[in-house]
Amino acid sequence: MKPGEVPFGKGNIRGVASPESANNAGAQTSFIPLLTLGIPPNAVMALMVGAMTIHNIQPGPQVMTSNPELFWGLIASMWIGNAMLIILNLPLIGMWIKLLTVPYKFLFPAIVLFCAIGVYSTNNNTFDVWMVAAFGFIGYLFLKLKTEPAPLLLGFILGPMMEENLRRSLLLSRGAWSVFVTRPLSAGLLVAAAMLLGIVLLPAIKAKREEAFVEE
Repeated sequence: MKPGEVPFGKGNIRGVASPESANNAGAQTSFIPLLTLGIPPNAVMALMVGAMTIHNIQPGPQVMTSNPELFWGLIASMWIGNAMLIILNLPLIGMWIKLLTVPYKFLFPAIVLFCAIGVYSTNNNTFDVWMVAAFGFIGYLFLKLKTEPAPLLLGFILGPMMEENLRRSLLLSRGAWSVFVTRPLSAGLLVAAAMLLGIVLLPAIKAKREEAFVEE
């Protein structure tokens, strides 16, 4: 920090610009493993996998050739989105700041209402609205139980894909489970996953993770 500069947390613009820049960069680069390997790096991309699967689009290396309009459309949307952020944020920053003064007790019912209208307008079916309400209640229980919903979401999206590829591998190997450790690629991935799991479970690393995720 420069001499005489406003300290971070007290109005220094660099304290806002740096994490927001990293957030925007991370949001766009998270499409790289999704579109190249078919692996969602986070819960949001897992939802994207589910949406693409519903439309019979298999994420992975073939998406560039089988659905080039989707691939290049995503890239174009990133450029257009960044341009629209500049257009909307710079002249309208005063209005967005005033929205922060709206009490949450007024924002929450409005958000729920708009979600219900959007869900109902999709199929004109009230059952969809009740389903959204049920999953919202389940999410509320997860929040109260301090359970992260992201691993459940990733398992829900990636589970069928893992089972399908597991059965395919066992069919090719005639039921021999040793195929997962005799092939260099699969064995290397299993070793890397085991090492990462062991590192995360180390007491020192676990304590630091818990300290880092504590909300002030």
